[in-house]
Amino acid sequence: MKLYGIPNCTTVKKARAWLAGRGLDVPFHDFRKLGVDPAWLRTVSADAGWKNLMNTRGTTWRTLSDAERAAAVDEAGALALMQAHPSVIKRPVLERDGRYHLGFSEDYYRNLFGA
Repeated sequence: MKLYGIPNCTTVKKARAWLAGRGLDVPFHDFRKLGVDPAWLRTVSADAGWKNLMNTRGTTWRTLSDAERAAAVDEAGALALMQAHPSVIKRPVLERDGRYHLGFSEDYYRNLFGA
């Protein structure tokens, strides 16, 4: 199990606190410090869908140029954009049992972990 994201993201903080509150010490991959592996992006995209993986509601998306946004109309363009701007990736990404789970809510994690 591994959690991916940006540590100062509010949703990532909530997910980390939820996991820690249940005694789960989950390794964390910081996109800003460690970057985003293109092969990892393709794997997550294949599992969760590139449209689901791309956060089009966040601040970073709104600050992109029209040309950058227009380039993300297909999987290749979207993955290139996420590689260049990791904060466009929906957060957190939880890797668990070979599957990738996007975002966080207490209900979602409760169901996921059977808690």
